[in-house]
Amino acid sequence: MNPVMKQLIADRALLPQGWCNNVLLEWDEAGILTNVSPDAAEFALAPRVAAAVLPGITNLHSHAFQRAMAGLTEYRSQAQAGFSDSFWSWRTLMYKFAGKLSPADLKAIALQLYIEMLQAGYTSVCEFHYLHHDIGGKPYADPAENLVCLIDAAQEAGIGLTLLPVLYQYSGFGAQAPHAGQARFINSPEWIMAALQGLQAAHPQHAGLRYGVAPHSLRAVSPQSLQAMLDQLRQWDAQAPVHIHIAEQTKEVDDCVAALGARPVAWLLDHVEVDRHWCLVHATHMNADETVRLARSGAVAGICPTTEANLGDGFFNGVDYAAAQGVWGIGSDSHVTTSAAEELRLLEYSQRLLHRQRNVLTGVAASDGAASVGAYLYRQALHGGAAASGRAVAGLQVGQRADLLVLDPHHADQAGKQGDQQLDSFVFCQHGASPVRDVMVGGHWVIRDHRHGLQESSARAYGDTLKGLLD
Repeated sequence: MNPVMKQLIADRALLPQGWCNNVLLEWDEAGILTNVSPDAAEFALAPRVAAAVLPGITNLHSHAFQRAMAGLTEYRSQAQAGFSDSFWSWRTLMYKFAGKLSPADLKAIALQLYIEMLQAGYTSVCEFHYLHHDIGGKPYADPAENLVCLIDAAQEAGIGLTLLPVLYQYSGFGAQAPHAGQARFINSPEWIMAALQGLQAAHPQHAGLRYGVAPHSLRAVSPQSLQAMLDQLRQWDAQAPVHIHIAEQTKEVDDCVAALGARPVAWLLDHVEVDRHWCLVHATHMNADETVRLARSGAVAGICPTTEANLGDGFFNGVDYAAAQGVWGIGSDSHVTTSAAEELRLLEYSQRLLHRQRNVLTGVAASDGAASVGAYLYRQALHGGAAASGRAVAGLQVGQRADLLVLDPHHADQAGKQGDQQLDSFVFCQHGASPVRDVMVGGHWVIRDHRHGLQESSARAYGDTLKGLLD
């Protein structure tokens, strides 16, 4: 890259200290910021962005293949009297869909999804991947074949990736035998570690790629296998991120109490060293003690509001968790939407519905000093997502990656607005196309004027893939 192209000046940019004018950004060959200087208008040779610039944020929870299911499960799956559709009935449909996918299908779906994420403002994604084996559970010749498909899709799209192969052993608490629909998921701690070591050899980690692990849930692993995997992981990489589904549904909580004698979050905190390297995905059903303890642990709560709403999971206890200064981020999970703004908006709206008040979350986070709800939500999602990713993507500051969004000053929702008004409008207005005009990841423009260079070819491949799956 021409050295002059490794810098730009933003008219306005959101830095850790707040909104600043004439911000010079400079980065190195790896896409890491080496200089962030406000009030730098004298650097006339640097390309100028005559618009507001935001740091890109992380989508901390993704099951890429489920993008192709969006809109296909919105019907009553059973008609008998008294039947209640829920996560558990949705899961049965998901298993049937997952059973059809080839590696080529997964690659086409993931590429389309990652392009959509970039266009919506995500610059990083944490991929919680459990589709490990061939149809029927037969191992691939290369056990990591599907994992490599995701790496390739992320690289082609230009999005930062934290790849989390999932440990999945059982169908329920008490080491219940897996059923046929889970055959493609089943593995062991040894399989996980061999996969990570193979990936590191063939696709070494770098500024845009990070590896971690994901015990699927307490119901899908045993206490012994969970600890065995964590012991092996920490010997391999003491800082690797660990993600887990937890307390998503009330049935899971009840089953955990029956099997392990404690609620899921409480059991995990009591038996495992949970710290800032952990992300507890959903954590929808915590009691007051669990809420405070999770906040104090430093772990990230991975909230996925649109999926949790779509599946009827319930509402995260955002007010008490924010009051306890808990760290959180957002994910699109099953990808009924890829809009970062919609996840943030629905998180706040869920709290308004629960408490029958407006502007709820920022009101309990006094230490943040923010009056703007949009600014509070965006900043929290930025920092929580970065922590969950295990990557240097915590904002526009030296040592972090040059990941940024440019808001379209001509978009109707942004016109005439400044500073936090722009963040409030980004989160709480939705009229027409996304206001995200341009996106840079690691110092490279991947979206220009709302367009990705591969969007047409990707859309065609995705359409052909979906048609084949639905025929």
